[in-house]
Amino acid sequence: MVAILEKEALKQSILKRLVYSVGKDTDFAVPRDWCVALTLAVRERLMDRWMATTKRVYAEDCKRVYYLSMEFLIGRLLADTMLNLGITEVSRAALADLHIDLDEILEQEPDAALGNGGLGRLAACFMDSMSTLGIAAYGYGIRYEHGLFRQHIAEGWQVEEAEEWLTQGGNPWELHRSESRYIVPFGGATTGAQGPERWQPTEHVVAIGNDMAIPGWRAQHVNTLRLWSAMPAQTFDLRQFNVGNYLEAAAHEVLAETLSRVLYPDDSTPQGRELRLKQEYFFTSASLQDLVRRYLVTHDDLRALPDFAAIQLNDTHPAVAVPELMRLLADVHGVDMKSAFEITRGCISYTNHTLLPEALERWPLEMFGRVLPRHLQIIEQIDKRCIEEIKASGEDIKPEAICALDYHDGNGGSVRMGNLAFIGSHHVNGVSELHTELMAQTVFHDLHRVYPKRIVNMTNGVTPRRWLYNCNPDLSALITEAIGDGWVGDLDQLTELRPLADDSAFLDDFALAKRKNKEYLAQRIQEASGMRLDPGALFDVQIKRIHEYKRQLLNAVQIIARYQAILANPDADWLPLVKIFSGKAAPSYTIAKLIIKLINDIAQTVNNHPVVGDRLKVVFVPNYNVTRAEIIIPGADLSEQISTAGMEASGTGNMKLALNGALTIGTLDGANVEIMQHVGQENIFIFGLTADQVAARRREGYQPMHIIEENPRLEAALAEIAKGTFSEGDTERFKPLLDGIYGGDYFMLAADFGDYLARQRDVGAAYRDKRRWFRSAVLNTANVGWFSSDRTIRQYDRVIWQSKPDLHDQD
Repeated sequence: MVAILEKEALKQSILKRLVYSVGKDTDFAVPRDWCVALTLAVRERLMDRWMATTKRVYAEDCKRVYYLSMEFLIGRLLADTMLNLGITEVSRAALADLHIDLDEILEQEPDAALGNGGLGRLAACFMDSMSTLGIAAYGYGIRYEHGLFRQHIAEGWQVEEAEEWLTQGGNPWELHRSESRYIVPFGGATTGAQGPERWQPTEHVVAIGNDMAIPGWRAQHVNTLRLWSAMPAQTFDLRQFNVGNYLEAAAHEVLAETLSRVLYPDDSTPQGRELRLKQEYFFTSASLQDLVRRYLVTHDDLRALPDFAAIQLNDTHPAVAVPELMRLLADVHGVDMKSAFEITRGCISYTNHTLLPEALERWPLEMFGRVLPRHLQIIEQIDKRCIEEIKASGEDIKPEAICALDYHDGNGGSVRMGNLAFIGSHHVNGVSELHTELMAQTVFHDLHRVYPKRIVNMTNGVTPRRWLYNCNPDLSALITEAIGDGWVGDLDQLTELRPLADDSAFLDDFALAKRKNKEYLAQRIQEASGMRLDPGALFDVQIKRIHEYKRQLLNAVQIIARYQAILANPDADWLPLVKIFSGKAAPSYTIAKLIIKLINDIAQTVNNHPVVGDRLKVVFVPNYNVTRAEIIIPGADLSEQISTAGMEASGTGNMKLALNGALTIGTLDGANVEIMQHVGQENIFIFGLTADQVAARRREGYQPMHIIEENPRLEAALAEIAKGTFSEGDTERFKPLLDGIYGGDYFMLAADFGDYLARQRDVGAAYRDKRRWFRSAVLNTANVGWFSSDRTIRQYDRVIWQSKPDLHDQD
């Protein structure tokens, strides 16, 4: 009876939203209309819990965590929110009464284009876990109108198109908070000859908040994701319009709104770099103004701010938070500069995500000083404080080695944002054991000597709600039938599956679930491309951002070697293999885009060769996003995690794939090391040089030509590319890729190729033994519960934030 009443109430709510919010009736509504109506009806059921959480946090005067990130790759929210509220089946029944299919409606929701890859998806997982664990938190970022870009493949080349996720009626999840607006200044100059320094900016932009509710598991706690959109401080210029200068009349509006239009503008030009710097300051300043305002609603003494606000910087993008918070405290609220620094450091902690020097942002001194002149002054004061701390440490380190300002970079000087974030934080964390160790040894070696207790490790994790329970219902149902559903909120319970790895009936059911997922993946690929795939083949998957260090090129060369071997001996007993790629290359990253072209050209040749047939297929799935990952990951047999050792900070795709029963082939890089420790060496395929060996090879003077000459299969595969087999005879098309290998091979493709090929043969032998394979697959799922983002967030809170003491007893 209760379920019937609940269904009727939800049905009436959907119909009401359809008429009064969407403006349609049941006769004329299209699927997108139903999707918006359902979203609004679900949001209604979330609203009371959201408000109750906010009131409770204020009443209990909780310490809040503020998570600042340029990306929040949240994906579709409707299915997840219904899941957290426990109303999925009620929603299905309510819509069925209206002759509407829930699954069809869910397909109408666009992916929120608020991120690029692992960084943004990690932020989304962390928001989910903070809500699940009851941590009072705000996520802060930018409401991108177009996000990164929509990837289209034309004749094998990546083509970037504007992402239009907001064009079909906006975002029904968000609430526009027009009262939450802050002035963000730029440019101008500082004055202080007759007293304290004062900033006189020449440009102002208004940041306006847009809020989304982020519920945790069972929706007992609902946090807020606040995304800033940019508006002009100066309104439409009617005077210019009236004299016919129409473009000039709207110039201020266009310039302001550009700040929240595109994620990661092309920074290969000075204009693009300046826009990106402004974006980072825009959202950071608005977020800090917002949290200080919120604190002052119930507190008077800003010196106590670190007791009530933990600010986490997700990578270097919001590193300008250090001088900005100091500016707000000193220039706006009258705190002396020494205390402002201490308060700031007491609030801020910084997550580093890369060991690549080029990814540790540097801004030209001239540009930074022109855009943010007051901040440059404050950074100079921070560096003076740093020099004092160098002296106090007793370490023999030159200040120019670690200070934020580098006056001797050969390009007129620069601001080192990684160093700035490190100096201004009380903790700096890596995201895997290996990454944290290498961070202390390499990019922050000297800083680590001065601040030896600052670096800590927080190995990444993923939310089990989206990345198993929701995206893989067949496997989730099997697990729940075996051990109950407690694992959804406590992923460590998956260890109860270990004994079932030797249960033949469970292995058969596990294999059946995987087969269904592969059939669904094959169906979706056929619908999109017309290519028919054999679900009985080994599905070998590499899905991630296209980058040289992630080594999609190594995978592609291995495909060529296999292709050549098939042509040389077509009657051999070949294991059918499907190679699946997906990922985007940065628009200005020419080599990465050339790798995409090579993969697609290889696919064109291999897939249409009459001798190869179903022995080998190659698929590039365009426009990789969360929704595509949710389809590909459950259907994967093999997870390619093959980055050059020492270059991947952690990875989270490796965790998602292992959780869904895919076996990993990979180097000892990032979190692969810890995955191996948890699943066992016999249930993972490790190959290649270690991080120490890679470093040693580079020091010794690595010579790839000698290795290539000693490996006939590698030499033949590279020669096949060189002679134009995959490029209609064009021998110049892929010359930059070959030059990169022969001319130094910085990413050690040649050094690792032979071992990679050998481990691929081991993969094939293991897959032929289905009992062995699925035993390993079950043990992967059973043993990776530790890689839950719930565990990661508990660790952050215990070591860094200290916001919710009752969580700490659970570790």
